[in-house]
Amino acid sequence: MISDSQSEPQLHKNEGIKTRSNYLRGTILEGLADVSTGSIAADDQQLTKFHGLYQQDDRDVRSQRRKHKLDKAYSFLARICLPGGICTPEQWIVMDELANYCAFNTLKLTTRQAFQLHGILKGNLKDVISSCNEVAMTTLAACGDVNRNVMCNPVPFASEVHQEVQAITEQIDAHLKPQTPAFSEMWLDGKPIKLTVEQAAVRSKDCKGDEVEPLYGKTYLPRKFKIAVAIPPYNDVDIFANCLGFIAIVEDGKLLGFNVTVGGGMGMTHGNEKTFPRLADVLAFCTPDQAVAVAEKIVTIQRDHGNRVERANARFKYTVERLGKEWIREELENRLGYKLEDPRDYTFTSTGDRYGWMEGANGKWHLGLFIEGGRVVDTEGKPLKTGMLEIAKVHKGDFRLTGNQNLVIGNVDAADKAQIDALVEQYGLDGYKTASGMRRSQIACVSLPTCGLALAESERYLPTLVSDLEVILEEAGLQNDEIVIRSTGCPNGCGRPYLGEIGLVGKVPGKYNLYLGAGFDGERLNKLYKTSVSHQEIIDALKPILLDYAKERNEGERFGDFTIRKDYVKATTAGNNFHANIG
Repeated sequence: MISDSQSEPQLHKNEGIKTRSNYLRGTILEGLADVSTGSIAADDQQLTKFHGLYQQDDRDVRSQRRKHKLDKAYSFLARICLPGGICTPEQWIVMDELANYCAFNTLKLTTRQAFQLHGILKGNLKDVISSCNEVAMTTLAACGDVNRNVMCNPVPFASEVHQEVQAITEQIDAHLKPQTPAFSEMWLDGKPIKLTVEQAAVRSKDCKGDEVEPLYGKTYLPRKFKIAVAIPPYNDVDIFANCLGFIAIVEDGKLLGFNVTVGGGMGMTHGNEKTFPRLADVLAFCTPDQAVAVAEKIVTIQRDHGNRVERANARFKYTVERLGKEWIREELENRLGYKLEDPRDYTFTSTGDRYGWMEGANGKWHLGLFIEGGRVVDTEGKPLKTGMLEIAKVHKGDFRLTGNQNLVIGNVDAADKAQIDALVEQYGLDGYKTASGMRRSQIACVSLPTCGLALAESERYLPTLVSDLEVILEEAGLQNDEIVIRSTGCPNGCGRPYLGEIGLVGKVPGKYNLYLGAGFDGERLNKLYKTSVSHQEIIDALKPILLDYAKERNEGERFGDFTIRKDYVKATTAGNNFHANIG
């Protein structure tokens, strides 16, 4: 007889939800048909994430509705995948139209180069998803315990190999999509998901195992999985924050292959030091034709060895931390059936975007726009949403969403630049020309009022903080310096706050933990400087440091590096030292 101390640990409840779901069906259809409420069952809320949907409610009106004994103001968020962030004008026009039927009349650009629509009523979900499918976009696997939208450097001027790298990005994304027919049955009346020719060619039918989900099986992954691809010297996808990364190695304009990185991730839990952000380790080098197989096998390692008991420790970063990168490499090579080469040299210079006109290798032009908070919305004096729609109606190239929530109008003929410029100016889309370096270098998660996990404001707060800090920046002569500032309303890390030279993480309403010292190139985490500080306390804490930086910095020294050299914080050399006052 096995004693209690020897018995198998109990799996997290989500594992049972997935097992019983009949490949992500659950009772979602029954919940959608129930018109007595705007919500769906708790178990189904976990399953709809795999379909790209989160149930939310408007927290601004919770207490008022409670007083009147009304249900919460339920609605849904839909996240639409764009591998590498590339979107056609036709797709943009569809997204603009769908946003008109959502509560916030907003197109939200995410930190994973995807679209988000907030405030969709339950009865409208099917129309939203089917409309996206008509123009070859999908919400499938935008959320949930699977691989999510694969990121890639969005600007083709950076390298002649960009098109080749983008194609591999799309192949990896398509190969790792769930295979369950539940998605098309529920949302598309059984019609197939529209794919590009390249995507259709690599759908993962050759993985061994479950006949419905050959890669994932009935229980999918222990937690979400994130992949990014980067072309040095630009790290604008924050590749080390991802579970799996591919760093392009380019020589004489030719793509030789990729350095493979494993074990990155941003989330943690307040008060739980067993949880921490972690930057990925550089593992090995693979050739371009090995990349899809490497991605598949790494995902299967996490499937088989990830923590399915403690969800707070279920991300791949903890699997790598627990087993070690040497074990991961050996297991990867065993599953591949061949050895990989050792990593090659590379250099990253920044995680930021570039603004204004840039010429690409193909002679086309690309216009980088600053979209504060990634929110494309019409406001007084700045009708950004209308302006982007008018551009989409005449633009012959594409649009590219960046990992910093900004936008590139891509592949513009030289003859069409004047027309685009005129529309950008007319509709107030030229904010990049006047915004400070810090404002252009900000990221904020959505947080309140829609995110159920939010502890404090983020997107609605950060621009106000930056405005007050700009007074100090002007005094110090730092208006144009790119100082990376990032904010989240909770410690889960959706806005990658632990990679901000200045990072803010919500603790309680109006109070934040303040972090300093991340690397400008995205290769060093920051460190806690002050805890539970208010707006004025943040300003009071940062003012002397910013003034000191203006006077005492070395030539070319970045703000994060300066705060470490001057001993405001210790350098965080590894994620497992993140909470300690040591490197």
